[in-house]
Amino acid sequence: MVLTLLICVIVTALVFEYINGFHDSANAIATVVSTKVLTARAAVIYAGLLNIAGAFMGTHVASTIGRGIVSTESVTQGVILCALLSAIIWNLITWYYGIPSSSSHALIGGLMGATISKAGYHVVHFDGVTKKVLMPMVTSPLIGFGIGFLCMVLILWLCSRANPNTVNKYFKKLQLVSSGIMALSHGSNDAQKTMGIITLALVSYHTLDTFEVPYWVILGCAVTMGLGTMAGGWRIIRTMGSKMIKLKPVHGFAAETSAAAVILTASHFGIPVSTTHIISTSIMGVGSTRGIHALKWGIVGNIVMAWILTIPVCMVIAAVLYRILPV
Repeated sequence: MVLTLLICVIVTALVFEYINGFHDSANAIATVVSTKVLTARAAVIYAGLLNIAGAFMGTHVASTIGRGIVSTESVTQGVILCALLSAIIWNLITWYYGIPSSSSHALIGGLMGATISKAGYHVVHFDGVTKKVLMPMVTSPLIGFGIGFLCMVLILWLCSRANPNTVNKYFKKLQLVSSGIMALSHGSNDAQKTMGIITLALVSYHTLDTFEVPYWVILGCAVTMGLGTMAGGWRIIRTMGSKMIKLKPVHGFAAETSAAAVILTASHFGIPVSTTHIISTSIMGVGSTRGIHALKWGIVGNIVMAWILTIPVCMVIAAVLYRILPV
């Protein structure tokens, strides 16, 4: 029975990883598709392959998810299963409405909610949650906005005397590079979260004595996320690529470069940031250089509301699932 539950957890984790891939595919390709630098199909394949490569860039974020959020002694296969199911439910809801919410925060909220439902609040590492989740949840989008704004201002200053058509031509080529780096950074952060969850399940089952991510887990999560990205979450791609603001290649390059810099830095320090939040606010920062009215604030408001709700809603869903499922 316990082995069956472990297998169920691993399969569900890979399902979450696949959904994470197509839910967050917009992070890497929304701008490059909206600016018509790549076709949609070419963009998702390009991003999917680089997502796979990015997943092999380290396991610092996986360690934070597996050891830094809740006490591992209080985690069971049932807790992990309910956490994954809550994140999947939230991802599908936000995908249906085309809202770019955070898969990372959905998973973290689910893990906290299910663990609290089982063992109480004392098992949550609130210091780690504050430093590695809540503070970055607030600061990383602001940093993404600021860097996006400054990057765009710098580009405008450097290209102020250049022919607009020439600028557009060069930045179409440069955006291929920036979107690739963005996809790589997405894989380096988001794929690791599921690695951490599967490894936590293996530790809970006593298959592993210490928290070290096995190579087969890295490979499985990398390939699954890449395939999910190749499937493409077109509803969210449309929201990020055109509904918030109309983008040109120069804007896409500035937004992707800014977001990738923030995400890769976070991955290096083991901080599970929301790649969705960062690329969204980088786009907002870049767009704001065209004036405050360039952004469609109704769409932005819906996105921010989803960000605020993700962790508490997933906590509640996971807690309820733990109470009603026979796990």
